[in-house]
Amino acid sequence: MRTMKAAVFLRPGKIALEDRPIPIAGPGEVLMRITTTTICGTDIHILKGEYPVEPGRIIGHEPVGVIADLGPGVTGYVVGQRVVVGAITPCGQCHPCLDGHQAQCGGKAAGGWRFGNTIDGSQAEYMLVPNAMANLEAIPDGLTDEQVLMCPDIMSTGFGGAESGEIRIGDIVAIFAQGPIGLCATAGAKLKGASMIIAVDGVASRLEVSRQLGADVTIDYTKIDPVQEIMRLTEGRGADVAIEALGTQETFESCLRVLKPGGTLSSLGVYSGKLTMPLDAFAAGLGDHKIITTLCPGGKERMRRLLNIVASGRVDLKPMVTHRFKLADIEQAYELFGNQRDGVLKVAITP
Repeated sequence: MRTMKAAVFLRPGKIALEDRPIPIAGPGEVLMRITTTTICGTDIHILKGEYPVEPGRIIGHEPVGVIADLGPGVTGYVVGQRVVVGAITPCGQCHPCLDGHQAQCGGKAAGGWRFGNTIDGSQAEYMLVPNAMANLEAIPDGLTDEQVLMCPDIMSTGFGGAESGEIRIGDIVAIFAQGPIGLCATAGAKLKGASMIIAVDGVASRLEVSRQLGADVTIDYTKIDPVQEIMRLTEGRGADVAIEALGTQETFESCLRVLKPGGTLSSLGVYSGKLTMPLDAFAAGLGDHKIITTLCPGGKERMRRLLNIVASGRVDLKPMVTHRFKLADIEQAYELFGNQRDGVLKVAITP
């Protein structure tokens, strides 16, 4: 039996590298050899026990790689083809998918998120892709793994936050937190036509990358009250759209407090614990505010569009890859990323 190396969730606080059998592609599936993957903030929630995943699950949901084998019924692809797969893998046939909610595939909240959640994921040498013909997208010639590494999740999620917020040309947009998701939301807001993008974070290096990706104003919340400053910058009017990209009570509430009446709060954070609604900021429910959540849009058409954006040169997310590790060293990568040391944004993991 052929085996592979894989990062396995054992229990809260423990992820370890193990030998696992190389999967066999079944009907509608593709066996993908992973060439590059990464660690997501959601993986840290899993590691900490804040998001429930069964022990023994291979985690990771941001795969870039090469087709190693085609299962029965899969056509239009060839072995050896470079491909990317979204973190969300819709079937394309169920009621939520046909209703335009592919991330909720199967009728269960977040049901489209399978890799590293309900099936084995990408932090391994090989991975099975379900519903391959609805999810695999070929990588255009000339693009490197690191250029497209953000497409499966954080680029799709961050852009999704800008899209769900329905940013209009000329809007003022405030984005709280400039981690990987927030930085992609900043880039997405720029592409959507925002006239002023205000980015909030407490790490100078992240604010610098934010400016590179389109932020017009950056606020270091450790030095100045971001709510007061945003209200000053908008002459008391407030932001048209506020994007929450961290998943904490404080950032969620701050987004509400900087919104204009009738504004939209676009929430991207993964929340753990109870989230409460401040009545004054919410105008007791009478402010015509809109709150919308977004789970990373997936499927091959979504991947095609994001790859086109990268290939066009309209956005360059390579600076977000700040560290590189071999799969054999993934435990050190988790330690670095989980503790946010050494200015880390994203790590590239290569088997």
